[in-house]
Amino acid sequence: MKLASVRLIAADIRQMVAFYEMILGLKADWLAPVFAEIVAPGATLAIGASETVVLWKEGSGEAGANRTVYLEFQVEDIDAEFERLKDKVNLVHDIKTMPWGNKTFQFRDPEGSAVSFYAPETEAAKARFASR
Repeated sequence: MKLASVRLIAADIRQMVAFYEMILGLKADWLAPVFAEIVAPGATLAIGASETVVLWKEGSGEAGANRTVYLEFQVEDIDAEFERLKDKVNLVHDIKTMPWGNKTFQFRDPEGSAVSFYAPETEAAKARFASR
Protein backbone atom coordinates (compact mmCIF):
# COMPACT_ATOMS: atom_id res chain seq x y z
CA MET A 1 0.00 0.00 0.00
CA LYS A 2 1.18 3.53 -0.76
CA LEU A 3 0.01 6.79 0.79
CA ALA A 4 -1.10 8.66 -2.33
CA SER A 5 -1.92 12.11 -1.01
CA VAL A 6 -3.19 14.23 1.84
CA ARG A 7 -6.34 16.17 0.96
CA LEU A 8 -7.52 19.43 2.48
CA ILE A 9 -11.05 20.74 2.08
CA ALA A 10 -11.16 24.49 1.57
CA ALA A 11 -13.96 27.02 1.78
CA ASP A 12 -11.87 29.28 -0.49
CA ILE A 13 -9.94 26.91 -2.74
CA ARG A 14 -8.16 29.64 -4.72
CA GLN A 15 -6.80 31.21 -1.53
CA MET A 16 -5.69 27.82 -0.18
CA VAL A 17 -3.97 26.78 -3.41
CA ALA A 18 -2.20 30.15 -3.65
CA PHE A 19 -1.02 29.80 -0.03
CA TYR A 20 0.46 26.34 -0.56
CA GLU A 21 2.03 27.39 -3.86
CA MET A 22 3.68 30.29 -1.99
CA ILE A 23 5.03 28.29 0.96
CA LEU A 24 6.14 25.29 -1.11
CA GLY A 25 7.40 27.16 -4.16
CA LEU A 26 5.51 24.74 -6.42
CA LYS A 27 2.66 25.25 -8.91
CA ALA A 28 -0.63 23.40 -8.53
CA ASP A 29 -2.19 21.30 -11.24
CA TRP A 30 -5.88 22.27 -11.48
CA LEU A 31 -7.65 19.02 -12.41
CA ALA A 32 -11.10 20.63 -12.09
CA PRO A 33 -12.36 24.06 -10.99
CA VAL A 34 -12.98 22.58 -7.53
CA PHE A 35 -9.84 20.42 -7.23
CA ALA A 36 -6.08 20.95 -7.45
CA GLU A 37 -2.97 18.95 -6.62
CA ILE A 38 0.52 20.04 -5.69
CA VAL A 39 2.90 17.19 -6.36
CA ALA A 40 6.03 17.40 -4.21
CA PRO A 41 8.86 14.94 -3.74
CA GLY A 42 7.51 12.25 -1.44
CA ALA A 43 3.84 13.22 -1.40
CA THR A 44 0.95 14.95 -3.12
CA LEU A 45 -1.10 17.65 -1.43
CA ALA A 46 -4.64 17.59 -2.82
CA ILE A 47 -6.97 20.53 -2.20
CA GLY A 48 -10.68 20.24 -2.81
CA ALA A 49 -13.37 22.89 -2.53
CA SER A 50 -16.09 22.40 0.07
CA GLU A 51 -18.40 21.42 -2.79
CA THR A 52 -16.42 18.20 -3.30
CA VAL A 53 -17.45 16.78 0.10
CA VAL A 54 -20.90 15.84 -1.19
CA LEU A 55 -19.26 13.67 -3.85
CA TRP A 56 -18.47 11.23 -1.01
CA LYS A 57 -21.25 11.91 1.48
CA GLU A 58 -22.85 15.19 2.49
CA GLY A 59 -21.52 16.38 5.86
CA SER A 60 -18.57 13.95 5.88
CA GLY A 61 -16.03 16.81 5.84
CA GLU A 62 -15.93 20.44 6.88
CA ALA A 63 -13.48 23.17 5.84
CA GLY A 64 -11.52 24.72 8.66
CA ALA A 65 -12.72 22.25 11.31
CA ASN A 66 -9.66 20.02 11.79
CA ARG A 67 -7.36 20.56 14.76
CA THR A 68 -5.75 17.12 14.90
CA VAL A 69 -3.64 16.92 11.74
CA TYR A 70 -0.29 18.63 11.23
CA LEU A 71 1.14 18.87 7.72
CA GLU A 72 4.91 18.56 8.02
CA PHE A 73 7.42 19.45 5.33
CA GLN A 74 11.09 18.62 5.65
CA VAL A 75 13.26 21.45 4.35
CA GLU A 76 16.98 21.85 3.66
CA ASP A 77 17.54 25.15 5.51
CA ILE A 78 15.05 25.73 8.33
CA ASP A 79 16.50 29.12 9.25
CA ALA A 80 16.23 30.43 5.68
CA GLU A 81 12.64 29.15 5.39
CA PHE A 82 11.72 30.85 8.67
CA GLU A 83 13.17 34.15 7.45
CA ARG A 84 11.33 33.78 4.13
CA LEU A 85 7.92 33.04 5.66
CA LYS A 86 7.78 34.61 9.15
CA ASP A 87 6.06 37.78 7.92
CA LYS A 88 3.84 35.99 5.36
CA VAL A 89 2.15 33.36 7.53
CA ASN A 90 0.22 33.17 10.79
CA LEU A 91 2.97 31.82 13.08
CA VAL A 92 2.06 29.41 15.88
CA HIS A 93 5.62 29.33 17.23
CA ASP A 94 9.10 30.48 16.31
CA ILE A 95 11.95 28.09 15.59
CA LYS A 96 12.65 25.53 18.30
CA THR A 97 14.19 22.08 18.57
CA MET A 98 11.78 19.30 19.52
CA PRO A 99 12.68 16.45 21.93
CA TRP A 100 12.99 14.02 18.95
CA GLY A 101 15.69 16.18 17.34
CA ASN A 102 13.91 18.19 14.65
CA LYS A 103 14.32 21.97 14.44
CA THR A 104 10.92 23.35 13.47
CA PHE A 105 8.52 26.26 13.25
CA GLN A 106 4.78 26.06 12.87
CA PHE A 107 2.10 28.22 11.28
CA ARG A 108 -1.53 28.02 10.14
CA ASP A 109 -2.89 27.87 6.61
CA PRO A 110 -5.86 30.08 5.60
CA GLU A 111 -8.36 27.46 6.89
CA GLY A 112 -6.54 27.10 10.24
CA SER A 113 -4.75 23.78 9.66
CA ALA A 114 -1.35 23.46 11.33
CA VAL A 115 1.69 23.38 9.05
CA SER A 116 5.21 22.65 10.25
CA PHE A 117 8.48 23.10 8.42
CA TYR A 118 11.35 21.15 9.97
CA ALA A 119 14.90 19.97 9.46
CA PRO A 120 16.71 17.22 11.37
CA GLU A 121 18.94 19.02 13.91
CA THR A 122 20.50 16.41 16.18
CA GLU A 123 22.83 13.65 14.97
CA ALA A 124 20.18 11.06 15.88
CA ALA A 125 17.53 12.87 13.82
CA LYS A 126 19.91 13.26 10.88
CA ALA A 127 20.69 9.53 11.01
CA ARG A 128 16.98 8.64 11.16
CA PHE A 129 16.21 10.63 8.01
CA ALA A 130 19.31 9.51 6.13
CA SER A 131 17.77 6.06 5.70
CA ARG A 132 14.47 7.33 4.26
